[in-house]
Amino acid sequence: MKSIQFKLRSNDAMVAQADKGNSLVILPTLQNESKIQDFINKNNFHTSTSNPTKTFQNQVRKTINHTPNLIPPNSKWKLINLNPSAPSIKGLIKLHKPDHPIRPVVNWRNAPAYNLAKSFNQKINLFTPSLTHSM
Repeated sequence: MKSIQFKLRSNDAMVAQADKGNSLVILPTLQNESKIQDFINKNNFHTSTSNPTKTFQNQVRKTINHTPNLIPPNSKWKLINLNPSAPSIKGLIKLHKPDHPIRPVVNWRNAPAYNLAKSFNQKINLFTPSLTHSM
């Protein structure tokens, strides 16, 4: 294992997961970063020089504090992420396509509103009939 890690580090390469199948891909780190940057540029995403996470966290806290009818005061602490961070992106390599583009996977678990969104999603599912049961 150490020899594989040494070879990856010395060749500035990385191991990435493939999009389909249970396979791994070894590619240069710069190539992976350029694939992610190409995806961001092609889809007209805008990058920011400042991190809006703290501002968004404050908005989430204010919203939770101003809605006592929806969120009981004794359970609001469960909905606030105490150490939020901006969502991160990684790309799964599409081996079955020409030029091997990526499928983006975004980790939202540390986002400021993740717990709040998860809670509301569970409540909505309780009160709405599931479409899969009626088919």
